[in-house]
Amino acid sequence: MGLFDRLRGDEGPRVAFFGIDGVPFSLLDDHPDEFEHLAALAEDGSAGAIDSIVPPESSACWPSLTTGVNPGETGVYGFQDRENGSYDTYVPMGRDVQATRLWQRVTDAGRDATVMNVPVTFPPEEDIQRMVSGFLSPGIDRAAQPEELRTRLDSLDYRIDANAKLGHDDDKSAFIEDAHETLDARFETFKHYIREDDWDLFFGVFMTTDRVNHFLFKHYSRDGEYRQDFIDFYRKLDRYLGELRGMLGDDTTMMVASDHGFTTLEYEVHLNEWLRQEGWLSYDDDDHDELDDIHESSRAYSLIPGRFYINLEGREPRGSVPEAEYEAVRDELKTKLEALEGPDGNPVADRVETKEDAYRGDHDAIAPDLTVVPNHGFDLKAGFKGSKEVFGTGPRNGMHSFDNASLFVDDPEASMRDADLYDVAPTILSLMDIDYDRTEFDGASLV
Repeated sequence: MGLFDRLRGDEGPRVAFFGIDGVPFSLLDDHPDEFEHLAALAEDGSAGAIDSIVPPESSACWPSLTTGVNPGETGVYGFQDRENGSYDTYVPMGRDVQATRLWQRVTDAGRDATVMNVPVTFPPEEDIQRMVSGFLSPGIDRAAQPEELRTRLDSLDYRIDANAKLGHDDDKSAFIEDAHETLDARFETFKHYIREDDWDLFFGVFMTTDRVNHFLFKHYSRDGEYRQDFIDFYRKLDRYLGELRGMLGDDTTMMVASDHGFTTLEYEVHLNEWLRQEGWLSYDDDDHDELDDIHESSRAYSLIPGRFYINLEGREPRGSVPEAEYEAVRDELKTKLEALEGPDGNPVADRVETKEDAYRGDHDAIAPDLTVVPNHGFDLKAGFKGSKEVFGTGPRNGMHSFDNASLFVDDPEASMRDADLYDVAPTILSLMDIDYDRTEFDGASLV
């Protein structure tokens, strides 16, 4: 027990949450000897595979994990969303998240939060004790507050993200070196602020795991050239998490979780090209690269990952589908998507969710009409520049999955039965003895 533990008195129990973006539970569970610290956390507490959300994309997942509600409430559906009544699109940032974040609830309860590198949190919130925004943030000078934090991050060569472009090279050496450097700086930063011991909630995310999975996962799953490099990276992550756990006091519960699972990628699926070939989408001319370039005769279009919008009259600026035909047209598209097969003969879609089934809330006006949850092996793309083929391959060999996300709780009483991403936020509040209205969440506490 440290000095601050003795001084704090009875302010309440604390939680240290560490995100490991995109790490599948099976990867960790299948190698207890390699990842001994997480195995020990599972043995002493509770652990299991949990479901992600629809769609399982980090830009949508982290807002849901940190609020406990679905995209219909957060207002964030993916890496790119569209404006209401417009063909304009935007990249959602922290200010676009409409639901109450976990750390805001902690602050409102009179407790302190340190928040580090959570995706979709730019700009940093000024009323949070310490915060550095994560994925999609610009430089640290704008992404971190207060000033002391920016100075510390500079001294540690902190990176908001690894250089994913290096993963496109056939020789992965530079990418692997950069991933390790990013991980090292993240760990040193987390370690420093864990030791500060003036927080009630520490919430930090290791994003580099997602990057490593995108470019090395098939090497791991198929015993490829960089398999050992993949394992070595995760062994280091495991060791770092073990060190962080060892620094926590008796009043603190450690949690580790990923926002989605991961699996091997076999085919990229260019869905707007599929729509074009099937007669659902056309463009004004041959020079097209954005949503606003679609022709008024188009009946549907797609945004990543696997979100489909009917070009609805009265909703879209140049909508071609009358509202009276909406249900029939959507059903027709849903049937075609369910029948779509890859070059290997396997169905692309595990299931196709309607907006009514997948989303609910006050901010569902921009919800996709249909969302495809893909089968393993199919990575759903969109884009409006055009593609010669529906199915192809790219530099990535790993892809997100809805199933097999990870959750570890250093509490043997935590129940993993039927757990999903929405359960994380209420579980943290319960562990911290912070009161909340259960009806405000789509999930429930696991403890």
